[in-house]
Amino acid sequence: MFNETFIQSPIKFLEAMIGTLQSPDALSDYNQFWESEGINISTAVDRAGTPWIKKYDLHGRQIDEIVYPPDYWRMLRQGYQAGTVWRAFSNSLRDAYQFGYLTSFYDTGLYCPYTVSLATAAAVDKYASGEIRDTALHHLLNEFGANWQGATWMTEIGGGSDLGASVKTRATLIDPERNLWHLNGEKYFSSNANADIAVVAARPEGSREGVRGLALFLVPRQREDGTLNVTLRRMKDKIGTRSVPTGEIELNNSEAYLLGEASHGIYLIMEVLNLSRVCNNVGSIALAHRAFLDAYHFAANRQIFGKRLIDQPLMRRQFETRCHDLKRGFCMAWETVKLLEEIWKEPAPHYSDRFHYFRLITHLAKYWTAEFAVQTAKWAMEVNGGQGTLAEFGVERWLREAMIVNIWEGPPHRQMLDGLEVMERKRAHETLFAELGNYADPADLEAIQARIEALLALPQDQREAEIGDLFPFLANWTADLLLKKYEGEKIAI
Repeated sequence: MFNETFIQSPIKFLEAMIGTLQSPDALSDYNQFWESEGINISTAVDRAGTPWIKKYDLHGRQIDEIVYPPDYWRMLRQGYQAGTVWRAFSNSLRDAYQFGYLTSFYDTGLYCPYTVSLATAAAVDKYASGEIRDTALHHLLNEFGANWQGATWMTEIGGGSDLGASVKTRATLIDPERNLWHLNGEKYFSSNANADIAVVAARPEGSREGVRGLALFLVPRQREDGTLNVTLRRMKDKIGTRSVPTGEIELNNSEAYLLGEASHGIYLIMEVLNLSRVCNNVGSIALAHRAFLDAYHFAANRQIFGKRLIDQPLMRRQFETRCHDLKRGFCMAWETVKLLEEIWKEPAPHYSDRFHYFRLITHLAKYWTAEFAVQTAKWAMEVNGGQGTLAEFGVERWLREAMIVNIWEGPPHRQMLDGLEVMERKRAHETLFAELGNYADPADLEAIQARIEALLALPQDQREAEIGDLFPFLANWTADLLLKKYEGEKIAI
């Protein structure tokens, strides 16, 4: 049954789903900022459109400064100070992701800078060394909001799915003793384009072709002499998520430092990507929650045919169904957070079965939660009718943002193919059945096991073609079982 108090605020929702929050006072303070100031700032940034680039300072020095209204930077620093990044290292990943949920409820695009900064810090923590590691972490994990921002720049003009073919950026070793390299190339979709430091995919000279020849590098925004190390060519004019600056980056003999071993680069790249996918899962559900709540406020106050819109039988049923699905989606997203906390320190390439199980659940959750965000945002517009199409009321914004969230970190077909790969090569579905089988109907469990094995027995082309039918079913089945599991456990924190 739909319970209106359940969704009245992001904090109430988190409490209902999780129970005791780890940092309730800090979450409350952060929420208060959003309610008193952040909403208006966020709305103004979205309505202002694409920010512009100030290329040079008064003396003709290239600075590539992204120009937002001053309040934008204050809004951005609130999240860093609240702990969207540093809490993952000082407290727990779960604590940081609760602040991420709150951020994305109010501004999904703004969660991207925190996401890529967290992913950068995680890569640095595991794979950088010496002074580079210590300096970068000191600045990335600053608790007072005056921290460095990170970024994850992988995608080039050829696309992001086939990195082995599309990454043309070349890396040349300049100083072996200092682990100093030069990178030359360009990145076509670079979120958080004004980052102070970024992890960047490139191909060392002489390395093999394909994904096995890629390595991951740490690239600061400024060279050691204080000049710009990367060039911001232009900004992307997106339909939404305007609170994260996305641009095209040129690398011209850009100073860089190799992370980990060059031969392990693809593993490091996928670790960064999967961490961001978990953020995307959490952010998608928060976005859907916000769209749901906007629909509720309209329906609860709209009179039609003598009663409130929300009291009409069909509309009431839709709210009940969406609320149930919101809980299912949160359970999927939160399961990826919990699993990530188990495995995120495992070094490449020696991963456990739990790591591969995390991968499968993350692909299922990324597919399900992002699709749910799109459909819920679309439905919220429909509930609002003509008012939902008007920019002045903000409901249409959630659909614009949801369409980008659905593509970030790989669109639905990419999740299907990557999920298929981890079932083929790592048999991760067997861990899925072992973990959740007790919550399933025995006949249903046996049927889905047989269905997966039948799919895996097909020729490769047919297998890839037919995963599109199985994957949505498997994602829904997993969501149902996780809700049963969490209703019994109350998602113990």
